[in-house]
Amino acid sequence: MPAGAAIAFDRVGVSFGAYNAVSDTSLTVGDGEFVSIVGPTGCGKSTLLNVAAGLLEPTEGDILIGGQPLLGVNRAAGYLFQSDALMPWRTALRNVTTGLEYRGVRPAEARARGNDWLARVGLAGHGHRLPHQMSGGMRKRVALAQTMIMDPKIILMGEPFSALDVQTRVLMENELLALWGADRKSVLFITHDLEEAISLSDRVIILSAGPATRPIAEFAVDLPRPRDVSEIRMTPRFLELHKLIWSAMREEVLKAYERNQRV
Repeated sequence: MPAGAAIAFDRVGVSFGAYNAVSDTSLTVGDGEFVSIVGPTGCGKSTLLNVAAGLLEPTEGDILIGGQPLLGVNRAAGYLFQSDALMPWRTALRNVTTGLEYRGVRPAEARARGNDWLARVGLAGHGHRLPHQMSGGMRKRVALAQTMIMDPKIILMGEPFSALDVQTRVLMENELLALWGADRKSVLFITHDLEEAISLSDRVIILSAGPATRPIAEFAVDLPRPRDVSEIRMTPRFLELHKLIWSAMREEVLKAYERNQRV
């Protein structure tokens, strides 16, 4: 495993009883690298993310964080979930500052830092709103600020924008790239959307169809940064990468589809 890896899966396997979900998986995310994992539905992408978060212990192999074995919850990581994880009784500001409160940060400092992060994600002046008073995109911005305010070394993201409409999704992807570009956290990003993976990432890793999922290919994304995801998708190199990566994963998607049809 590379010495500079923020996350390293070393021959990781995960079984649930007799079902082998993930098999012999080795992959890394370097310091400051943005890596996306794509693959068919049910191929174990979220399983690997939960292993990296320390929420699931591998049956085989090791998970290393900064070169050290992960024991318990990964406290170097922030986790942005697919569904809203905001507390409905807390305002946007108080949701953003929850982690700081648990760390014992003084209320005045927590509020100041929370308002700063709300401004960074385009929600200045909205700190008083409750989650039900916000759109899906606004709630996702609050969740992003809630994660980033803790200054994690690693960000784990499980299809965080999949529930958003197309226009809001593009805005959030650009928002994420701007925040990531400011301090280059290590990101492990799970998505079904190949265009999203290419637009955001330094590398894209393809998983095989399950069971016994494993990485079957990876591609370096040599598109220039900074990027605007709507503009980069119209470039010849983007289209070339999309064709290459889709060609590598198409057969696995068909395998998964045919398997699901038999169930």
